[in-house]
Amino acid sequence: MKFQGVLFFPVTPFAADGSLDEERLARHIENGVAAGAGGVFVACGTGEFHALTSDEVERATRVAVETTAGRMPVLAAAGGPTPVARDQAARVARAGADGLLLLPPYLVTAPQQGLVRYVEEVTAASDLPVVFYQRGTARLTPETAAGIAALPKVVGIKDGLGDIEHMHRVVRAVRAVPGTEDFEFFNGLPTAEMTAPAYQGIGVSLYSSAVFAFAPEIALAFHRALAAGDRPLVDTLLDEFYGPLVRLRDEVPGYAVALVKSGVALRGLDVGGVRAPLVDPGPEHIARLAKLIDRGLEVVGA
Repeated sequence: MKFQGVLFFPVTPFAADGSLDEERLARHIENGVAAGAGGVFVACGTGEFHALTSDEVERATRVAVETTAGRMPVLAAAGGPTPVARDQAARVARAGADGLLLLPPYLVTAPQQGLVRYVEEVTAASDLPVVFYQRGTARLTPETAAGIAALPKVVGIKDGLGDIEHMHRVVRAVRAVPGTEDFEFFNGLPTAEMTAPAYQGIGVSLYSSAVFAFAPEIALAFHRALAAGDRPLVDTLLDEFYGPLVRLRDEVPGYAVALVKSGVALRGLDVGGVRAPLVDPGPEHIARLAKLIDRGLEVVGA
């Protein structure tokens, strides 16, 4: 399973009664596929995995699989308590996903051998290839990362810590293991474009783009500019779109998800609000987001 291009992390639409809106999810995913996504990661961080039931994760995965119809890889999330994560892994496999994004264990700070055990037990619940998400309490030493990378079903590590020096050591440790030439590394920070140039410098070119969910024109233009070494366009987008977006995002906890949903609505698809404990942006923040989107589109000539 190889990835290329911009990775699409769709939001999870909710109907007026708060239930999963499968029809709008299908439309949202089809829009992303048509725009040129390189892969779909459904019911993950941007998709409010933390607020979904295991049944909703399975249903969302099935919608993504049916909508993409084999045009690109579909991954879905599992995580939290080990029995729950195992159940989710089995459900995602049953729904037809191509792979699994494994989030950290619930709350606990575990020893390194415990993290390895967690990955082993969850990967045993299905035959799916797995990308392990390093974030929160799941901080891998380079040695542990190499050990996890050597597990038969683990095909990638996604970094949500943002410690470039540490991640560089992780990459080098994994690459020293024979047979890991095709192992994938992902930049999984919120608004990953802000750190994409730095991650590119340590050999991590793949990243998740929340912006792609509501402004694929901007996300794709940035990705092309970064790949081509077009520093003027990269810098302009960082200074005039991504930087201000991050500042707005950081004003309220949870806006890494809530602002994305508002952005999708601003671009024409009502996907409902966020579930508690997150909160929806107020009118002032939505207005600021709208201006940022307009400026980003102007910069890329869309």
